[in-house]
Amino acid sequence: MPDENRVYIFDTTLRDGEQSPGATMTREEKVRMARQLETLGVDVIEAGFPAASVGDFEAVAAIAEAVEKPVVAALCRALPADIDRGYEAIKNAKRKRIHTFLATSALHMEHKLGKTPAQVLEMAEAAVRHAVSKGVEVQFSAEDASRSDREFLVEVCNRVIAAGATIVNIPDTVGYAQPAEFADLIRHLLATVAGAGNVTFAVHCHNDLGLGVANTLAALHAGARQAEVTLSGIGERAGNASLEQVVMGLVTRPNYYNLTTGIVTEELFPSCRRLSGIIGQPIPPYAPIIGRNAFAHESGIHQHGVLKDRRTYEIMTAEHIGRKGAVVVLGKHSGRHALDAKVKELNYKLTDDELKIVFDAVKELADRKQNILDEDIEALILEKVLRRPDHYALQFISVHCGNVELAPMAVVKMIVDGKEVRQYASGSGPVDASFNAVCEAVGRKPELEEFHINAITGGTDAQGEVTVRVREGDATSVGRGVHDDVIMASTLAFINALNRLAKKEGDRICPQL
Repeated sequence: MPDENRVYIFDTTLRDGEQSPGATMTREEKVRMARQLETLGVDVIEAGFPAASVGDFEAVAAIAEAVEKPVVAALCRALPADIDRGYEAIKNAKRKRIHTFLATSALHMEHKLGKTPAQVLEMAEAAVRHAVSKGVEVQFSAEDASRSDREFLVEVCNRVIAAGATIVNIPDTVGYAQPAEFADLIRHLLATVAGAGNVTFAVHCHNDLGLGVANTLAALHAGARQAEVTLSGIGERAGNASLEQVVMGLVTRPNYYNLTTGIVTEELFPSCRRLSGIIGQPIPPYAPIIGRNAFAHESGIHQHGVLKDRRTYEIMTAEHIGRKGAVVVLGKHSGRHALDAKVKELNYKLTDDELKIVFDAVKELADRKQNILDEDIEALILEKVLRRPDHYALQFISVHCGNVELAPMAVVKMIVDGKEVRQYASGSGPVDASFNAVCEAVGRKPELEEFHINAITGGTDAQGEVTVRVREGDATSVGRGVHDDVIMASTLAFINALNRLAKKEGDRICPQL
């Protein structure tokens, strides 16, 4: 019997979240993120969709061997071949789950599947029985459940539970449901599905109308006990319900929900920050819980109240979610032992060689920047160790610009697929010239769709964090670069985006729950 007051956190950052445009991760990045999710305390990591590609299969298999405490789930269509492939990917996990799904709304059954309701019932039951035969935990998802006929949805749940599914997921696949309506659906299923009290009902809510978190919390209040979420709410279209918002909703209103999770809340901000660094998408300053402005007070009335008692305008503390004040810890005279201690404090595990790379980068930065802060060190780890380019690497760049008649000019030396290439180009400004020189060097000319720059810390010597989005044909990619020279940071971000384009896998099957 499931614990009636325990909510299980099912994180799908590495599967549904990765389907967010520009959020593709390498296998190594997925493994690092999975280890952070384990530290965060999630109950289930949906590691990927093994049948989608060889790369997905290998990433799921690597995650299955890398973590110990969380259940590792593989997503599979309701097809024997998918389920077999999924099991092969997770077979070495300490705890494993097959997550199979099938659409149940009339719209999807007719226009996507081309199946009758009777055929869908048979397929769902057969898929669950095949998954159960693997000797693992089995979850079934009724895709587009919120737009499905209620009585048909009850029958689907009856059949898959009888076949052996112990977790039944009710997704709001297109973010269509309203909180009260979705809660009523969960109550209806709990009251009418045979054996509902012996299984865990889950919800997976998308954010198309901005109600992903509201629908998830409403469903949990109504009796669902597994929340399918992603860090920072990343995912298809407008994204998924945000893990940090759902968890802190439960934490800050214990008397209303009377529900608990196993999440270590102090790891929420570090986890979101790490994801941001990996996928190259900055956290918006106004994001709830984790945004830069979430604990900022500009209004005089607010400031007065906070100075008297922080509870006047803060319903949680920054420390509760792992946001600590920036502390100066290192300088040009600091040693490797101090850096090693700080890296461990930031919850990174580096080899001796990787630590040396970061140490050298810290020393180099300390020659130009007076105070080295935690954010600086984390940025260097992400840039120098965890974001190594494969195809293109910058050796040096020199830029000439100013209010003279000559157009801005950039010269770059790069390693392109193992060969040294020098190239120069002009542009309308120093960044444009730099990007043009890189394009000439690598022989690609993607369209620049977005360009964002952000100071990691305060001060005129702050490191600049640049994020770009580029498009080449139908493929898009996000790149991130960090440097105390913003032209250098911009160029590194552009090269990172080109590397991600070069690594793009072939066509993927991208299921939506």
